[in-house]
Amino acid sequence: MTILGTLIGGRYRLDAEIGRGGMSTVYRAFDTVLERQVAIKLMHREIAADSDQLERFRREARSVAQLNHPHVVTVIDAGEEGAPDGPAPGTDGAVGSPYIVLEYVEGETLKDVIRREAPLGIPQAIAYAIEIARALRAAHERQIVHRDVKPHNVLISQEGGAKITDFGIARTLTEEGLTMAGRVLGTTDYVSPEQALGEPVTGQSDLYSLGVVLYEMLTGEVPFHGDSPVAVAMKHVREDIPDVQLLRPELSAATASVVDRAVAKDLSRRYPDAASMVADLEEVLALEASRTGQATGEVTTVLRSLPGRTRRRLPWRMRHPARWIASLALLGVVVAIVLILAAGQTHRGTGVADIQSRAGLEQVQLSQTAAHDYNPFGTGPENRDQIGNVVDNDPNTTWSTEQYYEGTLRKAGGVGLGIYLDAAPGVAGKAIEIETPTPGFAVQLYVANHIDLSQPYGSSVALTARGWQGPVGSSGYVHSGERIPVRLGGHAYRFYLVWLTTLPRGSQSATIADLMLFK
Repeated sequence: MTILGTLIGGRYRLDAEIGRGGMSTVYRAFDTVLERQVAIKLMHREIAADSDQLERFRREARSVAQLNHPHVVTVIDAGEEGAPDGPAPGTDGAVGSPYIVLEYVEGETLKDVIRREAPLGIPQAIAYAIEIARALRAAHERQIVHRDVKPHNVLISQEGGAKITDFGIARTLTEEGLTMAGRVLGTTDYVSPEQALGEPVTGQSDLYSLGVVLYEMLTGEVPFHGDSPVAVAMKHVREDIPDVQLLRPELSAATASVVDRAVAKDLSRRYPDAASMVADLEEVLALEASRTGQATGEVTTVLRSLPGRTRRRLPWRMRHPARWIASLALLGVVVAIVLILAAGQTHRGTGVADIQSRAGLEQVQLSQTAAHDYNPFGTGPENRDQIGNVVDNDPNTTWSTEQYYEGTLRKAGGVGLGIYLDAAPGVAGKAIEIETPTPGFAVQLYVANHIDLSQPYGSSVALTARGWQGPVGSSGYVHSGERIPVRLGGHAYRFYLVWLTTLPRGSQSATIADLMLFK
């Protein structure tokens, strides 16, 4: 039994046990030489008794000690506590206890954060994933594979940053597969398929595990459950991870695609390296932070660290929230005055509002025949008799998709359907606004000057092969009145496609009351 107050290595005083696992015990300790707190991990006797494991531990400790990264818990020292004057802490004296000394991070594990707050805010979850991926990139560049990426091994400091720990140690303990001496090694909630099968493990396995961690942060739960760790591991081998957007409908399609690629079972489809995953995560963080208009301190820190080619300024309201609220109140007063003055000058007759400029944008005047249903992957038109309702500026008239009883827009030729607007002869659109009584569906925006309408219904020819360019905008959870920016670089296009990729959660159809194109 370990006695608190014992000196390890002649200088590290054990003050408190702060963690225990099947392989080792972690203590908060005090470095009596440098007078600072540290963390010490002592391997258990049955592990240390294996000479091969002991040598691997020493070799890994030396390698990991060379890592110097802000999101990796720093290795300070390593050694073996022998027993010349008595038994080593945590042993019966038969063998020494290898130990590793780490920086002490005041805070909690990411698992603690998930248990308390799940699901995490979308930008916050992505920010943590970026910091973890950056740490993995640094390790992989030194040929160090973690092999046990999970939220339990990620520490969140009091400042809000993520630091990954246990680099290399897990690698030495899992080289024989899922078990050693007949005992299952830890949780398999995050294990990659190849690791579960005992196949060679590379950095791509760490990225799979990180994808599962991101999934858990976004949904509040791990993707698979089973009666035993081995049963869960086999689900990682055999079953696809559930669609993250089904549990988090407001998630953008771009972010969902990052999760999907990270957890791909086929290594050729999974991210090839941490650098490529970091790049995609950085892009979707900027997208999600702009969409939500909210950012915690750690999100802001990560956004500021993005490379110049991808850095996007935070919206003004996120950088100066108090001034934004005051300005919004002032804007409300001004708008109210304008509406009062305009009320006396409203046209009498039909009651249809005049087309107005909104936030500096001007609504494009479209003809009553400008809207067209578009169902190239399906079996025929989608309620074509209703399609004119989306351009009549009347919220009481609508167009709906057909009923999809499985709740998915998967068709014979592909996924999705849509409506395109004909803005002949062409216009440099800047946004499309959607009015809907059924919020929650996902859309992508495409543009074209010439489209191929000759393909038969049900054809699997991709949208881009039909003449469409994009997506040039998207929303993972459309709410009524949402205005989706169109990124065209000032170029004019004739056709604008609103492409639905998912239905509202639990629904068999989606309805659109109005589509408005702004320039």
